[in-house]
Amino acid sequence: MRRTPSHDILLTGPLFLDIVFTGLPHEPRTGTEVWAEGMGTLPGGIANLAVACARLGLQAHLATSFGDDAYGQWCADILREERIDLERSHVHTGVHTNVTVSYAHDDDRTMITHGHAMACSADELIGEVPQVAAVAMDLTKERLAERWWQRASADGAKVFADAGWDPSEAWDPQLLAPLDACYAFTPNEVEAKAYTGKDCPIVAARDLAERVPLAVVTRGDDGAVAVDSSTGEEASAPALPVAAIDPTGAGDVFISGLIVANLAGRPLAEQLAFATLASSLSVQQFGGSLAAPGWGDLVDWNERRVRGEFGEEVARRYDFLPEMLPSGTCAQVRRAEATIARLADVQSGSTRRLMQGLTSRRRRPNRRSS
Repeated sequence: MRRTPSHDILLTGPLFLDIVFTGLPHEPRTGTEVWAEGMGTLPGGIANLAVACARLGLQAHLATSFGDDAYGQWCADILREERIDLERSHVHTGVHTNVTVSYAHDDDRTMITHGHAMACSADELIGEVPQVAAVAMDLTKERLAERWWQRASADGAKVFADAGWDPSEAWDPQLLAPLDACYAFTPNEVEAKAYTGKDCPIVAARDLAERVPLAVVTRGDDGAVAVDSSTGEEASAPALPVAAIDPTGAGDVFISGLIVANLAGRPLAEQLAFATLASSLSVQQFGGSLAAPGWGDLVDWNERRVRGEFGEEVARRYDFLPEMLPSGTCAQVRRAEATIARLADVQSGSTRRLMQGLTSRRRRPNRRSS
């Protein structure tokens, strides 16, 4: 008989230190210098999904590799602060932490990255697979040979699979072979159409739902559509109009919101609406991981909804939200800042734990660089 899961979700993948520039007056040009209005420094890569899940109340196992430098130590401290279990992560001795520099301009972003492959495979990192309710992963060629997620699936975990971008744009159907052991597939519209040969997103979702119980097709500014073949439900959710600063990590936040609402047993339409709301809130902040909303952000947004700030249609669509929100005071979450640490952040004499103990009441204003 299956034991009760010890954690909600298991995640693995490479970690990065992200340095994000926003508010560029124009794209950088060779031989010139451009000044950005804002800058944020934060953990990236798999940290985007891990933090997004943790901030919405999921207990997360993260298996990743940290460099043995100040960047790696700082990223690890941030993730521990977010209450993420790093028991299955390790420090890669003699190797620096992966670094990505990103700049956002004209509703999109460009990235430059330097890093190294993880020192060992995901199967070696994870070892004995813990009891979890869900797994989130990208479909890649490497995943075809890995056993950890297949063992989790066989033990009852819901596997939420996202489509990794195919740089060759060949869209090899073999990459979808792992879907036989997955619960959900969440490609974007371009990927869904390419893999199915269907021009309509909902038709593509129906086609994919023949392979997995839940097929979700994300559509950027047009929201998302989904088909649940296990219940017969079909649903769509429009995007929420927001003043976006940076789209980094919005897809990960969407998936985290979907998983939270799904594990809570919400109807399909509510799952999509909740995921869309979470991702819409995230693009109003710097970067990926630390842009993810916490429950306090959702409580604040719901108060504005009740006051009628978003119109009657949005108010009705999110009538379910109070049932998902926690009672009591919610902690304010950390946002990205320009520097890795500021003197004002020091809460103890330990230089190895500079970044701990910084959560405060929900209504404290977010700190941002300018």
